[in-house]
Amino acid sequence: MDIFTLAIWVGTLVFLGVSFARDKVKTKQALKMAFGMGKGMVANILSIIFAIGLILTILPPTEIASFVGNRSVLLATIAAALFGTVTLVPAFIAFPLVGTLVNAGVSVVPAVAFLTTLTMVGAVTIPLEKKEFGLKFTVIRNSLSFLFAIVIALVMGVMI
Repeated sequence: MDIFTLAIWVGTLVFLGVSFARDKVKTKQALKMAFGMGKGMVANILSIIFAIGLILTILPPTEIASFVGNRSVLLATIAAALFGTVTLVPAFIAFPLVGTLVNAGVSVVPAVAFLTTLTMVGAVTIPLEKKEFGLKFTVIRNSLSFLFAIVIALVMGVMI
């Protein structure tokens, strides 16, 4: 476990302790509500994990690298961003995955587009996000995330 994750856990437990010390009844009520909401999302979360595994099985990193590596930078960037959009990978998996792509010969710009859309845009999470936040929010968030992923990739291409 890295230091950042450990700090979040410690901070959460400290604030939970403070809340419990201030008002036991409200803290217990809040915890019951949180667990209830969590139970309601378990099926959606498990389906997202299944979809991620299925997509990464169908589109392994070597296939992505061979497709993206043989295109112009602009086309490769858009293709990589689209690949990243249909998958959703946690950052601790995304960074080594993108490192593998760069080592396989993929340019930095498409690799950054792939990385940013992997972590910021999620087509597989749209049903859960739509249910929890509404369709308008989901569409706006994912669209802006995709747009900013392309901008970030282009800026990184200029900087590197």
